[in-house]
Amino acid sequence: MDYCSIKPIKWQDSNLYLLDQRLLPHTETYIRLENASDVAKAISQMVVRGAPAIGITAAYGVVLAAIDHINSPNWKSAIDEDIEQLSKARPTAINLHWALEEMRKVMANVSKENMIHALSAKASKIHKDDIEANIAMGKLGAELISPGSSVLTHCNAGALATGGYGTALGVIRSAWRDGKIKQVYADETRPWMQGSRLTAWEN
Repeated sequence: MDYCSIKPIKWQDSNLYLLDQRLLPHTETYIRLENASDVAKAISQMVVRGAPAIGITAAYGVVLAAIDHINSPNWKSAIDEDIEQLSKARPTAINLHWALEEMRKVMANVSKENMIHALSAKASKIHKDDIEANIAMGKLGAELISPGSSVLTHCNAGALATGGYGTALGVIRSAWRDGKIKQVYADETRPWMQGSRLTAWEN
């Protein structure tokens, strides 16, 4: 499968690692997040940005909440409190609330003994599904681009904003791979210079 080499979100050994987008393009640094509170702060402080990436990050945040609280007497309410904190990290992010609801559905349908495994599997699936959907979108979109095209992309809708491939920039990535694009223009720089700083770095 044609995965992008840029991996803004990594899940390794029950820890979440985020590429700190605030420091790009000059510094490529991953931050390790060990609990849901850290994840909420990372979302609100724009360590990670882009609706799909925020949703994936929040899903992993629920896994961290379960790891932290599963052996506590009040583990259900403790996890619910962490989920509520995550939901407030970026109130306007649709994918954030969707992902948290998906994780709640898992919690409602598995035993305590299987909770961490089931939540981890769901978060990984949300992540994998996003990449696969982006790749499919990229392939379909690339078919509409004529060879020798110059294209413009707005803000940042690439690997950094998703699970690791990109939506609009994924189309451009696929068309570039197919030899159809001669020039990419990246515009829109609000509020963190996403176009000139992040998209240009991705390209």
